[in-house]
Amino acid sequence: MTKQIGLVLITVLVVLAGCGQKSQPDFDVVRSSAELVASESSAENSITSSSAEEASAAATPEPTPKATAEPTPEPTEEPTPEPEPESITLLMVGDILLHTPVEKSAKREDGSYSYDAIFANTKDLIEAADLALVNQEVILGGTELGISGYPRFNAPYEVGDDLVEAGFDVICHATNHAMDKGKEGVTNCLDFWEENYPEITILGLHDNPDDALYIFEKDGMKIAFLNYTYGTNGIALPSDMPYAVDLLGNKDKVISDIQYAESVADFTVVCPHWGTEYRLTADASQQKWAKLFLENGVDLVIGTHPHVIEPVEVLTDEETGHSMLVYYSLGNFVNWTSSSGDGIANRMVGGMAQITLERAEDGTVAISDYGVTALVCHLTSGTDGVTVYPLSAYTDDLAAANQIRHQDSAFSYTYCVNLCNKVWGELWN
Repeated sequence: MTKQIGLVLITVLVVLAGCGQKSQPDFDVVRSSAELVASESSAENSITSSSAEEASAAATPEPTPKATAEPTPEPTEEPTPEPEPESITLLMVGDILLHTPVEKSAKREDGSYSYDAIFANTKDLIEAADLALVNQEVILGGTELGISGYPRFNAPYEVGDDLVEAGFDVICHATNHAMDKGKEGVTNCLDFWEENYPEITILGLHDNPDDALYIFEKDGMKIAFLNYTYGTNGIALPSDMPYAVDLLGNKDKVISDIQYAESVADFTVVCPHWGTEYRLTADASQQKWAKLFLENGVDLVIGTHPHVIEPVEVLTDEETGHSMLVYYSLGNFVNWTSSSGDGIANRMVGGMAQITLERAEDGTVAISDYGVTALVCHLTSGTDGVTVYPLSAYTDDLAAANQIRHQDSAFSYTYCVNLCNKVWGELWN
């Protein structure tokens, strides 16, 4: 009975549904409820599965590509810099000739002296050298012996103070004025240096016959220095100090000194006080001594005394091939002569010798470079009115104000340049 009622209901529903639709094949219309339910369930499962896959795909991150390692560049080797050559720079200036006007310029109201102004414009050059030498023309006997100018000079100790302050390391004292104040002048001078500046080297003057040869050493290079004068203006050496001043006249000793220097040093320098005053070329005596120095192995000669500049040349021994550089005269560093007339202007120009030594590949020490800086002594009245300029820093206006023009009207900047060209050629430019 129940099966019959269910069949009737299904039939009614089918008829009712068919009343509002076009005719369809029988297999579409006659579908069981179970089939509809299964179809709907399958569709839902399909949708659910698709959504899950999409969600899973969205949730899964894209794989990160692996970084490609850059090749490590090969290290570039920096070129090894060439080592600086072992070298020594030498510098020397000419005569510190303290005429009376120079002393007056340095004197202070309290009676003391200061010579700083003389070196103010050249101090940087002097200090830059490994070793700086100066020819101290006049003895430092101190005020107790009386300060004096030409013809028998004597200077206060402050000169020594200011030489050291300017940067000089070696003082050449073997000059024709070394005995101007006798034995006391020599001993006062040496006592001053020993007591106040034991580190400063004094050449050419002695209170002990056994003074050692001076050898300057740097970077394993040994440089020997000797200093002699042609004479002492006719003043005899003290009978109890016949060794007080080194003299060229003692030829055997000069040769012996040089040979000893050659045996213990790599390079030998001789500073002779020689020549003819106010002569612009070397005289026969200088040429004779230069030949002797060359034959005995001297490497460098730097001369003083003529009070004017003289040529620079290289001499070569034809037998041995040995060469020697010679500065015949550096002229005056500072002076204020009382003389007047032609040629006085020449005395205002001096030279600063500059030499570089290096060790050669064969182990010897030789000159690698040399030159000369031209200097001008500038004079004006009043305290600190005397100074020295490099010619390169001098001007026409300064030359016009130089009081030496009252003693030689030819003096000018151009005059100084022409003199240097005449004596030194291109060496000084």
